[in-house]
Amino acid sequence: MTLVDLIIGLRGVNTLSKHEQLVHGVIQAIDDNILNVGDQLPSINQMVAELGYARKTIVKAYEELKERGLIESKKLKGYFVISQETKVVLKVALVLFSFQRFQEDFYNSFRKELGKKYQIDVFFHHNNIEVFTSVLNTIHGKYGMYVIAPIPDQSLRPLIETIPASKLLIIDRFIELEKSYSYISQEFEQSTYSKLTELLPKIKKYKKFNLFFRKDADYPVGILKAFNRICEDFNIEGKILKKYKSKSIKKNNLYFFVSDTYLWDVLRDARKNNFEVGQEIGILSHNDHVVKEIVFNGITTISTDFEEMAVRAANHIKKKGKTHLFMPSELILRNSL
Repeated sequence: MTLVDLIIGLRGVNTLSKHEQLVHGVIQAIDDNILNVGDQLPSINQMVAELGYARKTIVKAYEELKERGLIESKKLKGYFVISQETKVVLKVALVLFSFQRFQEDFYNSFRKELGKKYQIDVFFHHNNIEVFTSVLNTIHGKYGMYVIAPIPDQSLRPLIETIPASKLLIIDRFIELEKSYSYISQEFEQSTYSKLTELLPKIKKYKKFNLFFRKDADYPVGILKAFNRICEDFNIEGKILKKYKSKSIKKNNLYFFVSDTYLWDVLRDARKNNFEVGQEIGILSHNDHVVKEIVFNGITTISTDFEEMAVRAANHIKKKGKTHLFMPSELILRNSL
C-alpha cells in the first residue's frame, strides 16, 4: 500500500474534498508507518500526474500539512515528513522577550486555552535585534501560526511582514504594521498617565517621585513619557534613576519600578532601615504577579492582565479572524502607597 493508493481509496468518501483526501491520506500513511520521519513525499508534479488533481489542490494540502507541523519543504529538494504527531491541528511559534513571571502567566494560560491539539514551540529574543532576526529567519515557513512579542523597532517591520498577515499575531509590545496584521498589545503612555492621575493624592504624600528607567533596556518609553507628563502637569518633583545604589533609600520618597530589577533591593533596604512601606516610603510597580500581592502587605501595581491577553490570543488563533486590540491597564491598589 502506497500513499497514492491511500488517497485513491479516500475518493469514495463523499464528505471529503480533494484537498482533504490528500491531507487525510498523508496522515493515515504516517499513522500506518507507510511514511516515517525523514521520508520524502511525492513531488507536486508527481501527485498531479498520478492523481489528476489540480496543482493548486496539491499545494493547498501540502501547506496545511506544513501548518500542522507534519511536513516541511526544503528548497530544490521537496517535501519531507518531520513529525508523527498527527493529532496536532496547528503548529504555533510563540516568540517572547524572556521567560519573566508575567510572560510565564501568559504562556500557561495560552497553552491551557489552546489545548493539546495545538503544538506550541517557544523562542526568546531577550530584546536583542540580532537574536530576534535570527529567530525569525530560523522559524520562517515552518509554522502555521506565529505569535510574536516584537522589539518595537520599525527597522524590523520588513522582516516581520515577510510572515503573511493571516499567520501572524502581534502580542504585548506594539509595532506599526500594515493594517491587515492583527495585534493584542499594550498601550503604555496614556494608560499609565491615567492610572497615575488616579493615584495623585497618594503620590503627593511624598516629597519626591522617583522612576527607575533605563533607555538601554526593554523598558517601554511610553511609561517614561507618562511619568514626565504627570510631574510637569501637577508640579510634582520627579527624578529618573538609571539604577539603585545600595543603602541609598530615603524617607518621604516614592519609588516607581518598570522592572523588578531593583524592586527587591529597595524593599530589602526599607526593611533594614525599619521604614514603613506605604507611610515613610512609597512603592509602585509595573506588571503584577502573586508575589507582589503578598510581600509587605501588598505592592500597588499598574498592570495588564496577561492571562486575559493569552485567552484572547488563543481565541484569535482558533477563530482565524482579525484582531486589533489594545489591552486596558489595571490599577491594583494595595498598601505600598
